This record gives sequence, C-alpha cells and structure tokens, in this order.
Amino acid sequence: MSDYAAQIHEEQKQVDRAYSRLDDIRSQTKSRLAAVRAAGSHGSPTQRTERDSFATMYEDRLMQLRAVEDRLVFGRLDDVNNNRLYIGRVGLSDANHEPIVTDWRAEAARPFYEATPKAHGSIAMRRHITLRLREVVGVEDEVLDIDSDQVEQATNQGTLTGEGALMASLSSRRTGKMTDIVATIQAEQDRIIRADMNQALVVQGGPGTGKTAVALHRAAYLLYSHRERLSHSGVLIIGPSPAFLHYIDQVLPSLGETGVVSRTIDTLLPGVNATATDTPRIAALKGDKRMASVIENAVRSRERVPSKLPTILLNNFKIPMKAIDIQQAITDARRTHKPHNQARETFVKSVMSSMVMRYAEGLDYEPSADEINDVRASLRMSQDFKRAVNLAWLPMTAQWMLADMFSKPDKLRRYAPWLKHAEVDALCRAKDAPFTRSDVPLLDEAMELLGPDPREEIARRRKSKEREEEEQAAIATLSQNGIGNGIVDAKTLVDNIYGDADQTLAERAAQDREWTYGHIVVDEAQELTPMDWRMLIRRCPSRSFTIVGDVAQTSALNGTRSWSRTMDGLFGKEHWSLNELTIDYRNPEEVSHLASDFAQSEGLYVSTVSAVRHIPDSVRRFTVSGNAELLDKVASATMGCVKEFVDADGAGRVAVIADSEIIDGVRKSVMLALRNTVDAKEWNRLSSQTVWDSQIMVCQSQEVKGLEFDAVVLVEPGLIVANAASRLVAAADMYVAMTRPTQRLAIVRTEADADDLEL
Repeated sequence: MSDYAAQIHEEQKQVDRAYSRLDDIRSQTKSRLAAVRAAGSHGSPTQRTERDSFATMYEDRLMQLRAVEDRLVFGRLDDVNNNRLYIGRVGLSDANHEPIVTDWRAEAARPFYEATPKAHGSIAMRRHITLRLREVVGVEDEVLDIDSDQVEQATNQGTLTGEGALMASLSSRRTGKMTDIVATIQAEQDRIIRADMNQALVVQGGPGTGKTAVALHRAAYLLYSHRERLSHSGVLIIGPSPAFLHYIDQVLPSLGETGVVSRTIDTLLPGVNATATDTPRIAALKGDKRMASVIENAVRSRERVPSKLPTILLNNFKIPMKAIDIQQAITDARRTHKPHNQARETFVKSVMSSMVMRYAEGLDYEPSADEINDVRASLRMSQDFKRAVNLAWLPMTAQWMLADMFSKPDKLRRYAPWLKHAEVDALCRAKDAPFTRSDVPLLDEAMELLGPDPREEIARRRKSKEREEEEQAAIATLSQNGIGNGIVDAKTLVDNIYGDADQTLAERAAQDREWTYGHIVVDEAQELTPMDWRMLIRRCPSRSFTIVGDVAQTSALNGTRSWSRTMDGLFGKEHWSLNELTIDYRNPEEVSHLASDFAQSEGLYVSTVSAVRHIPDSVRRFTVSGNAELLDKVASATMGCVKEFVDADGAGRVAVIADSEIIDGVRKSVMLALRNTVDAKEWNRLSSQTVWDSQIMVCQSQEVKGLEFDAVVLVEPGLIVANAASRLVAAADMYVAMTRPTQRLAIVRTEADADDLEL
C-alpha cells in the first residue's frame, strides 16, 4: 500500500467511526419517536401534550441528522504536539462523551479557516478530506508550521498541496442548488461569519466573491453561538426572488440548521398576495422615504371634523353633536398613541361622553345611572351617531385605504404635495387593480399606523380571553396532578389544544405581521428602497443585521449606490461596519476582467481585485451581419454549451440572457434547436424540467441576480443597455449578466449591436 493510500485508509477509519455514531444517534432518535407515537392519544391532556412535545423534538432532531449526511467530516487539524481535531458539519461525541467530530462553528475549529503560516498558533497542519458519499476519495495537507516534521511527512505521503479542495469545488458542475462552502471557507470570509451580531454588518463584494455563502454560514454560526437568544425569535433571510430562495434553500439544513424563515419582501405580509409588478420609475416613487408621510397623511385624513353634524333625539330631547366634541375626541384618541383602529374606541367613548354630558346639562334634575345608561344605549343604536363617528374617524384596513388613495388623483395630490402631476397620473390606477411588489412596504406602513381590522381585533380578543382561561385551567391541572418534567408547561398545553404546538417557527412567523426576529440577513441588499428598509427594521428592533450586496449591481432606481449614505441614515455611523470581499471565486479570470473593465468604464464601483482561476477561451464572441442570422447563431452557441456542460444526471446549467424585446424569439429558437440536437429521451427530460430545476434557462438579466451557471450566452448586449431605465441601471444589468458563468461566457450579437456597445 502506498503512503497516500495508507492515509486514505487511515482517514476512512475515522470517517466510518463518525458515520457509525451518526447512525446510532439516528437509530436512538427514531426509536424514541416510535415509542412516543405508539402511546397514541391515551392519558390526560397534559400527558398527551407531553408526548407531542417529545415527538416534535425528536422529529426536529431527525431532520437535522438527515440533513448533515453529505460530507459529514471534511477537515482535520494537527497541533505541534501531534493532537488531532476532526472538523465536520455537526459535533459528535461517543457514548463516553469523547469528541469524534467538532462542529465547524465551534471556537476550536476557527484555525481550520483562519490559521496561516505567519499566524498559526499551535496548529502545525491543516488537512482537507474529500468524501464521495461515505467514502474518502482524497486528502490534501497544508503545512502551516514550516519547521515541523509535518512538511517531510506530507511530502513523502503525497498529500502536501495548497488550495486543491477549493479549486475542485469551483470547477464542479452547477446543479441549480447552492452548495455550502463549509469545507472551503477562506480566512476573510470566516472573520465575517464569526463577527459580533450586536450591530449591522455590511458585506460588500463583487460577483462570485461568496457574499451569499458567507451570509448563510453566518446565519448558521449565529444560531449555533446564540441558540438561547435566537431559538424563539429566529433568523429571517430576505432574498431578491423566489428562484433565489429555492437556489439557497438546502444550505442551512445541510449545516444543521432548520429554524430559519426565508422570504422575499413581497411575501412578508400574511394575507397579502402581490401579483403585479410596477415599472422601474413607479417602483422608485413608491419606494421613496417620503411615502411614509404620505401614508400618515392618508390615515390622518380619516380623523377629521365632518362639515355636517347631526342632532340626535335622546329621550325626546334634541342633543346636537358639535365640532368641539369631535375635536376633543380626536385629541383624546391621539393622546393614547395607539394605532388608528384601536384609538377609535377612545374616540367614540369621548364623543359619547360629550353627548351624554350635554344631555344631562339640559335637564333640571340629576339623572339616575339607569337613565344615563339608557342614553348611552340609544346613542349606540342611533344610525345618525354611527354615521357621524364613522365620517369623523373611519375604521379601515390598509388594503382598502391604499386602493382608495391610488384610485383618486385629488386625494393623492393632497397627501403627497411633492409629487408632480405626471407622477400622480402614473401612480393612479383602478380601485380593484392587483397589488404590486412595491405596494407591500406601503401596506406594511399603513398596517402599522392603522392597527388590525376592528372585526379581526374583536375575534382576536375573544380568542385571547379563551386562551387565558384555558391556560389558568392548565396551570391548575399541572399543580394538582404534579405531571410534567420540564418539557410541558401551561402554555405548551394550551398551544396543543389550539393546534399551535405542531407549528414550526417559520409557520408561526408567517402568520404574524408583528413578529420580530433576533437577526435578519438581507441578500442583494443594494436593491432595497427606503420603504423596504423601514419594513425590515420594524421586524428587528435590535437592528442586528447581516447585509450583503454589491453597489455595482444596483438596478433599482432608488437602491443603494453608497453604503455609507444608506447605512448612516438607518443605523447611525457608529452602529454598522463595512467588510469587503475582493476575490472572485466564480468567474474565470478572463470573464472577471471583461466584466470589471466594462463596469468601471461606466462609472460603477467594482470591489473585485482578482479571480482565482484562469480558463483559456472562457470568453467567446460571435458577431453576425443582421437580425436574420442572430437567432440561428444564438441557438448554435447555446447547443455548443449544452453539449459541453449539461449532463444527463441533472448537473450542469446554461443560461441564455436576452432583452424582453427579443426574448420570446430567442426562447423559441433555442428550444427548437434543442429538440433537433438531443434524442427523444433527453428532449423529454430537459423540456419537462420545472423552472427551478431547468438546466437550460432563457431569461432576462434581472432574473439571474444571485444565481450562477456553468455557461452564459449573452444576446444583443447593446439592446439590453438601450432599453434599461437609466445608464447606471444598464451598466448594472450588464455587469450582472456577464458575471453569472463559472466556465464560459458567449456573447452573440449583430454588427449593429457591436457598433452601439463595445465589449
């Protein structure tokens, strides 16, 4: 057996030991779950709830244990005293509590990512272990202490190398799912991952620098390090699109974390379905921070003194409702500092008290309590009274208010005097028009000022009262019977009665607009508008954020182009920090240079310093004489990429990026060529793939933000630039499109397009 084979054999024994322990823990957990389920629904409510709590705990543990199956062990640290520490996805100990694998997030694992030959402490060597399923297929050693015996040993064993694990991961086929980088985290990334969570952390980096991976691994690290703080509040991840969230959805489970809520901005509000999209300019208007005052003005406009007030007959006395009554009631209600719909209760009581007082003052005797109660009842039944108080303080929902505001130009001009007439006309729409993604932060602002729908509030109060009564009864039951071992308490028992015990944190958070998170991760943060930020900060009062993005990729007209300008206003100069990633791990050097040079020539800030890979011929250009030949050349260039990068096992991804003006024709041409290129079986497989798993994607530049592909075919880039909302948006869209590939960028264009835009 060669020295290298001996090292493989040695590591295989340790890996087998780790997987054996994982299997044992899984088996124990399954047995305990089966025993709990076998008990059925017998026993008292408390006993049943106790079993349900155990069952939930075991199910969560099994989910975690299954998620870490792939590459369970990936590293080893050797110190100068020949002690070894194995690094993996989760911590595992044997039956005697002796460590087998150390969790990658533990402080002891930090040197695996951060130790260098100049600063290695007691660490002599770092080993990368490569697995295929449960089999060790490779080991690579980095000797950090050049004076140690490890140098000669690694040389003799044939394991001495540098960044082999990283380079192998970069060259692998894309699968449509983001993979974790837990085995290849670099030092600059690790320092960001482990940074303090008690402030806003901004991560600026160009395409392919690992921003998203760093953000997700940071979420996993914080959940591990601050378990008690975050277990009940959770971590919210905000992504730019459903496709992006689907792309990353396996990363955190594979790192042993499942208690994370993933959303886009437009899916944050329960019960709100925003199906439409605004033009960039209308979206920018709705995202302007001044829209907060517009919403406030719209709410305040429903707190007013009506021009006509009724005189109400009470016990044969005519009692006028006066403007001073309404004004005083408005003042009383606003002093409560409650949302509009909740403050209305104070408003109505105040108006009623004024009317009752005026009634009593008109009598020549002291009315009895029964008479006063009768007068109050008459007021409640009076249609004139109801109509007047509704005109003065209208209860309403955010959806109704926003639809009403955008359907009436005169109202919108009154609420937003800063808008130009053309802008008001652009914002106005039919009252029954669907809500757009840009409406969601406005709806959230309105919900904050209005409070819940009065009808929903009545139902909520009734349910809350019932739950309080149930909880008191549960406390009595637990006290009398002495049942429970710390897992069951009164709240858990009541949650079970109401069906809440089976809900995950994500499900509970999704149903609660007022849910606040312990930490929020925002990806593609440069696209968020001021109103988007107001919505997110409302959900994290501690302002603990991980914010990742690239100001060179900003396509929103009022997105972020300067982190300091945006963050200083949101968090204050002293409460956020900027961290920059500079190494492009995704793109070949040729692609990275082409994209960076273009972006810089257009005035964008580019933070990428260098790319780690050089792939000759990774940029290919195809120019045709006119539009008649364009689609044929796009199809042939795409089929060349399909043959080279798309595998029948589902690996490999190719994107064809074109402007909306020509995308339908491009899609038809590509699909026709595909049908004529592959056999019937492969055609059926590729053409039946869902949008999430499609290996050949024809799309616009906005749709690929945050994603990566083996190859990209970029069609008529000059047209993309010409049709963009602004020059900076055009440059950002092009920068995004050019930086998606890990292996190949093919640019297909007409001669006229090449004359319009030099690449």
